[in-house]
Amino acid sequence: MKHLNKILLAALTVTTFSCNDDFDHPIEDIQVTAGEADFSKYIALGNSLTSGYRDNALYQSGQENSYPNILAGLMKAAGGGDFKIPYMPNNVGGFTNLPGFPGKLELKIVNGSLSPVATEALVALDNVSSQGPYQNMGVPGAKSYHLIAPNYGDQAGLLTSPATANPYFVRFASNATTSVIEDAVAQKPTFFSLWIGNNDVLGYATSGGVGVDHNETNNLVPSTYGSSDISNVNVVKASINEELKALTAIGAKGVIANIPSVSSVPYFTTVPYAPLSPANPSFGPLIDELNSTYEGLNKVFDALGASDRKISFSKTAASAVVIKDKDLTDLSAQITAALTPQLGLATATLYGMTYGQVRQATKNDLLVLSSSSVIGKVDETRLSNLIAAGLSQEQAAKLSVVGVSYPMVDKYVLTQKETAKAEAAVLKYNAAIAELATAYNIALVDTYSEMQKLSSSTGIKYYGQTYTTTYISGGAFSLDGIHLTGNGYAIVANMFVDAINTKYNSTLRKVYPANYPGIAIP
Repeated sequence: MKHLNKILLAALTVTTFSCNDDFDHPIEDIQVTAGEADFSKYIALGNSLTSGYRDNALYQSGQENSYPNILAGLMKAAGGGDFKIPYMPNNVGGFTNLPGFPGKLELKIVNGSLSPVATEALVALDNVSSQGPYQNMGVPGAKSYHLIAPNYGDQAGLLTSPATANPYFVRFASNATTSVIEDAVAQKPTFFSLWIGNNDVLGYATSGGVGVDHNETNNLVPSTYGSSDISNVNVVKASINEELKALTAIGAKGVIANIPSVSSVPYFTTVPYAPLSPANPSFGPLIDELNSTYEGLNKVFDALGASDRKISFSKTAASAVVIKDKDLTDLSAQITAALTPQLGLATATLYGMTYGQVRQATKNDLLVLSSSSVIGKVDETRLSNLIAAGLSQEQAAKLSVVGVSYPMVDKYVLTQKETAKAEAAVLKYNAAIAELATAYNIALVDTYSEMQKLSSSTGIKYYGQTYTTTYISGGAFSLDGIHLTGNGYAIVANMFVDAINTKYNSTLRKVYPANYPGIAIP
């Protein structure tokens, strides 16, 4: 079956943006003032979204067009000082000596279709701390509690399991034992921005909900959390409280942003739950055979009172993919027992193990962006196992098509129940962030609401140009579907400007998002 990611991308209309006559430049003279704020020493704290991370990597152009750098430029007119960034050594990103850190994604033409392709990292992890301190202290991958963690910049911590350090902070930490917040406070900022907490839930969502929700376990020890776990809200609140306490204790004023919904970003909204079209020449001709193959299993589901799990494919409309849902009652034993008389124990056991927790996806399930690379393809591990079990190559291949004859595993699907867990955590975090913003008397950016506007059908419009969360053509999100383009970071900078001006009676100007880079089209 064709690579569905290419089919999806080929159907997208890609738009590039540039300044044009639709931009109505204000003609009145507005004096830019700081109001009740002092922008002379501005420091930005956060994670990848603060650093300027885009296209699945941190690289120079992304850093240059980060929202804090845009804000710092606007603050210059109101007494703002220098804003130094720990630039990566190139426009590729990644580290050659660290697994899991490839270069950025780029759109390339592969077999006649546009596809995001990872570039190869060019250099090893470097250290730029001697050229610091730096004012953009966004650390990709950081969770709320990481900003207060000592030794987070200790290179030796990259070798522990699990790692206790972060390579991006290792690059610019003042010393091995310091924390992000300690290095920030040492600079005596007069103004700060803080956007943290996204990763406390995002890892769970991007992994398809394979982690643990510590709001359910009441685990308050973050050192025991896995990378795909949801942090307990009390841990998030206590961490952010400690960060705000340290910053405001030296007299700094600032702004904090809350957390967007996971359903507001294209990583979870691009791949449809029903992508299997009967018009697809690799799928359509197989529909009758597939339905016949599933007929015996569907009868078992009826007999077990689980008719909602029956699997069938339409010849007139797009069909949903087949998924494994770990929250379903496991019917493996019952399926095996029911099918043994007609299929034999070995084959019946295979059916039981494969389909004990399966169903077809619904509109309430979110397929992650990476699922497009496996839907309709033969799972090689499954194929090898079936051949080893005695099936012919042809039989094994037919039973190994991901999302069709072989259910998609959990990491590719965020089910309705898992989405609800992630959304509940986001709402808890946001309530805590709002409470802390009030307690410390700082500005609050409601990115949750603004991103919902961006993800709506009408999007957000700036001077005649509409931006949405539609993958690639929407303009706001980069190729990884999570992080923003230059256009998107400019939109976020404007959100921060609105919040700052409202809270501190400043008159910072906004920027025109189309003046910032979008996705490069080959």
